[in-house]
Amino acid sequence: MATIDEELSQLEKDIRQLKIEYDQFFGGGRKRPPTDVEWRIDTLIKRYSERSGQLKFGQSFRFNNLAQTYAKYKEIFRKRLQQKEEGKVERHYGAAAKAIEAERAQRRAAEAAARPAEPGAAFRITCSAPDREAEKVEQLYQAFIRAKEKAGEPTEKFTRANFREFVRKKTSELQKQKGVQEVEYVVEVVDDQVKLKALTKS
Repeated sequence: MATIDEELSQLEKDIRQLKIEYDQFFGGGRKRPPTDVEWRIDTLIKRYSERSGQLKFGQSFRFNNLAQTYAKYKEIFRKRLQQKEEGKVERHYGAAAKAIEAERAQRRAAEAAARPAEPGAAFRITCSAPDREAEKVEQLYQAFIRAKEKAGEPTEKFTRANFREFVRKKTSELQKQKGVQEVEYVVEVVDDQVKLKALTKS
């Protein structure tokens, strides 16, 4: 029986394969959409959505990123299918796909920072302009909330809006005080409590 990490790796491969086969379908190289691969991905995502409590912090972070990437791809594919049926052409599909690939590259780096999912393991990310780095701030927010959930701490008061505002203000404050461009945010567990630290390098 495959381990959770092996199945998450297979999920990542299937998502890549799905994109390749949809590209072939939209390009005329396939007669039908890759519904078999899509069904396999849907099955795995449903399974791990239902058993998210069994995943370690790093596994949860990885799964959520894969699920979000898949959801974005599905939306692109849905629109492309609709346009294909209506006889329209979406000229910006390639650019959208490249943007998602760039996001996935950032997320893979973030996932690496989130491993190993052992007590005391930290998630790190660097910000210099939070208003223009929404993806980074979202990664930090997810890592923070997941860590709190794993630690059994309440998360209700930490909304995306107030978290983004905190990061924006803290980054600006430290840039002015310390005369630095980048601020490193660290999510870690210290004495069974989740801490969010903002660090600068001289």
